[in-house]
Amino acid sequence: MTATDMPPAPAAAPDKLVVAISSRALFDFEGESQLFDSGQAADYMQLQLERLEVPARPGVAFSLVKKLLAFNTPEQQRVQVVVLSRNDPVSGMRVFRSAQAHGVASVQRGVFTQGAAPFRYLRPLGAHLFLSANAADVNEALAMGFPAARVATQSAQASALHPHEVRIAFDGDAVLFSDEAERVYQSAGLDAFQAHEREKALQPLPAGPFKPFLTALHRLQHSQHQDVPEMRIRTALVTARGAPAHERALQTLMSWRIAVDEAMFLGGLPKGEFLREFEPDFFFDDQTGHVSAAAIHVPSGHVSSGIANQAAAAPV
Repeated sequence: MTATDMPPAPAAAPDKLVVAISSRALFDFEGESQLFDSGQAADYMQLQLERLEVPARPGVAFSLVKKLLAFNTPEQQRVQVVVLSRNDPVSGMRVFRSAQAHGVASVQRGVFTQGAAPFRYLRPLGAHLFLSANAADVNEALAMGFPAARVATQSAQASALHPHEVRIAFDGDAVLFSDEAERVYQSAGLDAFQAHEREKALQPLPAGPFKPFLTALHRLQHSQHQDVPEMRIRTALVTARGAPAHERALQTLMSWRIAVDEAMFLGGLPKGEFLREFEPDFFFDDQTGHVSAAAIHVPSGHVSSGIANQAAAAPV
């Protein structure tokens, strides 16, 4: 059975934000993974065993995970993080020891599949987000209806200047919103896109793959958490749209009763330097060029959804 044959993703537990993350997204296992990717699984396992007492360095998504976990208290677990990995169970020991060493000992759940596809476990987890370095797993997760992104493992690390603020930046079309408008742009050009969006300014865009994650963040931000008053979430919409197409994006968010803290309507300007100033813990975009440019400055991930990715995957 393929992901497209499966029923829609189930609703996640309303009282928790659930993040599923691969070991390579959480920790820097790039050196070790060269052995795994080349088919030397036994050598990889042996190397991880030899380095069991050596904590792995934080990976691209570590800052995001650590800050989200700061919303938890012993009495109230608002965020749950589960390692979902193609690693073997022995290597999983190093993952958990590294988590303890870096102050995220509450990462206590994990599924280690020793090379098998782990995305199928997103369903019983009810995940709001899946981060992985494996493009195939991310594609399958998106097909199942889960917000998912392939982390750019060579991304810059997140800034340490905002320890009490989870900062997340999202592209709009094909990420928060559907690719309806992007399809017009791809098929008919900028003028047709602008006319289409002007005509439909008051008609909300259909939801994109990351609306469930944004909704979960909104719920977490507005839940009662007087026990962690210092923690907050700051979101940004960073889009190539400009006026007049900006209005439909804002009208869509308003129809969802969700407000972002910042909105950047860049009208085609490169996003990287704006993201450098915003300093997110993670940035999500559907176009690989934008992700590569952003990764120079901030942790970034590719959301392989929408018409742009369908065109890239088409045979030539």
